[in-house]
Amino acid sequence: MADARPDTFTISVVRTGGFAGLRRTWSVDTADAAATDWAEMVDACPWDAAASSRPSTDRFVWRIEVRGGRGRRVRSVTLADSALVGPWRALVDAVRGAGEG
Repeated sequence: MADARPDTFTISVVRTGGFAGLRRTWSVDTADAAATDWAEMVDACPWDAAASSRPSTDRFVWRIEVRGGRGRRVRSVTLADSALVGPWRALVDAVRGAGEG
């Protein structure tokens, strides 16, 4: 049964590419996660301003997707490794840390 709390959502991060072309996936369900302020981290990312950029050869490409939450639509973005900075980096690092814990 889906969680009825409107402030919960799922964040998925997929990293592809690199020299070997490997794919790694991390995700966090905020209903089950520690007390990280996930909504604040998601809202800090410039979703509407995220520009698509062409990845460099042998570099990673990051796909970030958020599903659910307080009236939030599905948000997703694909970023070249060089664009994974600021709030994007903070969000990805937090999801990776929670997904490996």
